[in-house]
Amino acid sequence: MEMALRAMVGTARLPSSTFLSCRITTCVQSCSRSFARRAFVLTSAVMASSTAANAMAAPAKKVLVPIAFGTEEIEATVVVDILRRSGAEVTVASVEQDLQIEASRRVKLVADDKLESCDGKGFDLIALPGGMPGSSRLRDSELLKRMTVAQSEQGKLVAAICAAPAVALQEWGILEGRKATCHPSFIDKLTSSLTVGSRVQTDGHITTSRGPGTAIEFALSLVEQLYGKQKFEEVSKPLVLRSKSANEPLRDIFNQHEWKAKGTPKVLVPLANGSEEMEAVMIIDILRRAGMSVTVASIENSLQIEASRKVKIVADKLLEDVEDTSFDLIVLPGGMPGAERLRDSEVLHSLLTKQAEEQKAFGAICAAPAVVLEFYGLLKGKKATCHPAFVQKLSDQSAAETRVVVDGQSITSRGPGTAMEFALSIVELYYGEEKAVNIAEAMVFQYP
Repeated sequence: MEMALRAMVGTARLPSSTFLSCRITTCVQSCSRSFARRAFVLTSAVMASSTAANAMAAPAKKVLVPIAFGTEEIEATVVVDILRRSGAEVTVASVEQDLQIEASRRVKLVADDKLESCDGKGFDLIALPGGMPGSSRLRDSELLKRMTVAQSEQGKLVAAICAAPAVALQEWGILEGRKATCHPSFIDKLTSSLTVGSRVQTDGHITTSRGPGTAIEFALSLVEQLYGKQKFEEVSKPLVLRSKSANEPLRDIFNQHEWKAKGTPKVLVPLANGSEEMEAVMIIDILRRAGMSVTVASIENSLQIEASRKVKIVADKLLEDVEDTSFDLIVLPGGMPGAERLRDSEVLHSLLTKQAEEQKAFGAICAAPAVVLEFYGLLKGKKATCHPAFVQKLSDQSAAETRVVVDGQSITSRGPGTAMEFALSIVELYYGEEKAVNIAEAMVFQYP
């Protein structure tokens, strides 16, 4: 009987706590005192498990991220991605007439809804990305102003990054008497706030930050404010953020190879449903900042893809439409199942194989080096790195802990937290270190 009871208590799909207790009591009456004590312990464990499950089922925090034409795509995407990783219910809302907007570096994002549909809904956080003219267009939305001012007056979380603290929050009077920061180009506009140089500044329920290079820190700060330190740590770990240790290998270069192009480098960034949006957008944004000609191509049947954290991105072309185009570089974002979908594309397989045969450059980040490049045999005899969760798939793991690895005409990297270094390393390979550093400084990012 004791074995039968244990089997019942250990079953994954248990009856309600009350019914379970009654069943246990009936059985215990015919058992020894020692068995009764054991049954009590088992019942207590089940009750505790039920309580924990109920706590985990608590309503998700609700977050509003408004976007506009000219919004900075890195900042918007990072905030949405990381807050969704934490379990927050994030609504991306367009202040424009259409759901689709073109961001500051021409990445096309599709909002979940129009701002008008969000009016009257309660949010735990309203977070404004920066970018120009995106910040000005957010500022000029009377509805967004009314919603954000009301949010602040209620003492609920308000956040902004880059130009948005100065251009929007400052203009709306939300920063009056508060410590705040923003992009260095707009710092002199924070006339009614206590200006600070912090990368992320929280004063009461208001949080501000400096630019694309601080977006991950900014978003993680918001996770901690919404959910606490434990959730902050849980979300941070898989990102592969830069360690504070001076011993962490940042970049290794093997088999020095000249990266060059005839004229403007032409870059292909293929996307699939399930691609990691932070990685994809950082690559596209930074390479376009450098002046490269970047084509974003969908391997799916439509231009619009839904990335791993449900951010909707519209590609420039379908991959099959560029099958006969020559590129100086093909670079793959990671994410799952995005990397697997890229791997299963016959067109992409053909393009990458041809790229390697012609000794042209190719790269990948996160899961993609292992899931795609290694699978195709393109990393044979090469050093490479990838996300820690996929390292065992690499045939040569000797450089796997390095954040960015260059071997000949290939470049690989580890995850969302290394994506800026990855993209800036590509800029340096084509244009030199000075240009990469200048772009990094404009984004408020430390490189190398």
